[in-house]
Amino acid sequence: MPKETISSKLDRSFNVYSILKKAYPNLTTFLEHKNHFELLIAVILSAQCTDERVNKTTPGLFKQFPTAKALGNGNLDDIKHCIKSINFFNNKSKNIKETALILDKKYNGTVPDTLNELIKLPGVGRKTANVILGQAFGKPGITVDTHVNRLSRRLGFTQKKEAVPVEMDLQKVWKEDIWSDFSTVLIYHGRQICTARKAKCDDCIIEHLCPKIIS
Repeated sequence: MPKETISSKLDRSFNVYSILKKAYPNLTTFLEHKNHFELLIAVILSAQCTDERVNKTTPGLFKQFPTAKALGNGNLDDIKHCIKSINFFNNKSKNIKETALILDKKYNGTVPDTLNELIKLPGVGRKTANVILGQAFGKPGITVDTHVNRLSRRLGFTQKKEAVPVEMDLQKVWKEDIWSDFSTVLIYHGRQICTARKAKCDDCIIEHLCPKIIS
């Protein structure tokens, strides 16, 4: 079989996206939030933790600390108590407090809307920043979580395994205007069909476009 060109990968990836978007038309973020600040804090908390657990935790946190100023000036032990059911709550409590303080002092309580500014915040890496860019500001950003990482390799869009190299590869073979949306539908498809332990290929609506690369 001849090696697939970048151009043909662009076409195939867009076909994959179009089918998944039609199947899952109304997806946004899986984290409950009311504003950009709440989304940012929720995404920081979601690292190595389920969205369900985060969604059970954040209402109490935001009731006590509803703004960046309140959280940034909050008592660290009180913050820890609010998020104690979250994995790595000790480190995350420090990160969200420090991030909130920066938002309050440097950005007047708002969330910055560029990758370079976001990744300077404590607890914010490229994955978190790309979620914020896409979901909060409608800007292009590829979110390489465990599902996007796995599906991108199975679909033959990358051979890499580390998040940043995967993101760089995907930027070459995904149309820029669908980066955020494609990430979201792949995450959902990865949770429902193309699961880590055993892909449900017989139930997969993009099976005809997938080379089924298992690694």
